[in-house]
Amino acid sequence: MFDWNSLLRGSIGLVALLLICFIFSNNRKGIDWKLVITGMIIQLIFGILILKVPFVTMIFQFLSDAFVKLINLSHKGTEFIFGKLANPTGTWSYVFAIQVLPNIIFFAAMSSILYYLGILQKIVYVFALILSKLRISGPESMSTAANIFLGQTEAPLMIRPFLDRMNKSEMLCIMVGGMANTAGSVLAAYVGFLGGNDPVQQKYFALHMLTQSIMSAPAAIVCSKILFPQDKNIELEKELNIPKEKLGDNLLDAISLGTTDGLKLAVNVGAMLIVFTALVEVLNYTLFKVGDWTHVNGVIATFSGGRYPGLTFTMLLGYLFAPIAWLIGISSNEMLQVGQLLGEKTVINEFQAYITFGGMKASGMISEPKSILITTYALCGFANFASIGIQIGGISQLAPNQRNNLTTLGLKALLGGTIACLMVACIAGILKG
Repeated sequence: MFDWNSLLRGSIGLVALLLICFIFSNNRKGIDWKLVITGMIIQLIFGILILKVPFVTMIFQFLSDAFVKLINLSHKGTEFIFGKLANPTGTWSYVFAIQVLPNIIFFAAMSSILYYLGILQKIVYVFALILSKLRISGPESMSTAANIFLGQTEAPLMIRPFLDRMNKSEMLCIMVGGMANTAGSVLAAYVGFLGGNDPVQQKYFALHMLTQSIMSAPAAIVCSKILFPQDKNIELEKELNIPKEKLGDNLLDAISLGTTDGLKLAVNVGAMLIVFTALVEVLNYTLFKVGDWTHVNGVIATFSGGRYPGLTFTMLLGYLFAPIAWLIGISSNEMLQVGQLLGEKTVINEFQAYITFGGMKASGMISEPKSILITTYALCGFANFASIGIQIGGISQLAPNQRNNLTTLGLKALLGGTIACLMVACIAGILKG
């Protein structure tokens, strides 16, 4: 039986999210509504095919199962280095640095192998061909398609020759595409956060994260072209060009380069989590003390139904983003918790949000299957304040003349990437309601 309530809630959420983009558009009269409608239809088609059509679902379930199998096989390398410490069932339990960070290194190396062999480029080309139907330039569709598999600074490498002559609308599309998606190298980490050591849970979350990666591509284009419509008088580069150069001089060199890049990313992720986790605790402690002095902690504990012991940073995030959580289809019973997660993702990063989400799921703070599903989609993206700096630094190295555009468009890219993730979460809630 179809869930009409999910359809109504999801539809309200989609309209509201599009309205937010419309409000912040720099040229409302110039919006190509045909592109917007087509992009929304492509999102729905992707979602329906993957989640509702048995034959297609079986294919993507096979791919997600293979992805999980690859994660488990890659653990042999971790076991070789860390020995018994790599066993998550030991008395030392689940050690993040051992169970998660090595996955990032391995999948970065795998991406390099696929890129060197030309396999990744061919897959990207197929998706770029579909996205080009939205009447955007070839480089825009190529970069957005690449973001399904690559990170926000790696995907622009595929269109490096075109970056220096892109206009602001095209550049925003590249930035939003990077914000709305995640790299394959970190997708394995997210699966580990939520699936733990349960193969069934790992396969479930792998399927939905793979689905989110695909659906967020047209969503990113829709958001970027509402926020900054393309000038209809500009001649767009329509050719879909695949780069001829390979990553590395040979296969071993490609593996070496990928491993080195993965190591840098893993160390960076670990360092960020140490710092941001500590900072959140410092803020929580400081605000809680302020709540003691002002005698508001008891009021907050009662008002929140015991969810929060008093005034904390995470509590403020929860209440600030709770309306957004309700808007995307989360029930009123769990919108405060999901609001906190959306706030952590935006203010800190998605790693911190997924770690907190995993803890909430394990403790039963978030237990409704629909809430778990929607939250999984909503958090899956690089849209946070730190990513603005990452994109400015990374893309400006490839096209120095675009640095001013990158800094000017940073906040719009964050808004567009965030809304793209939320739109995909709305659609997932409708389809799986």
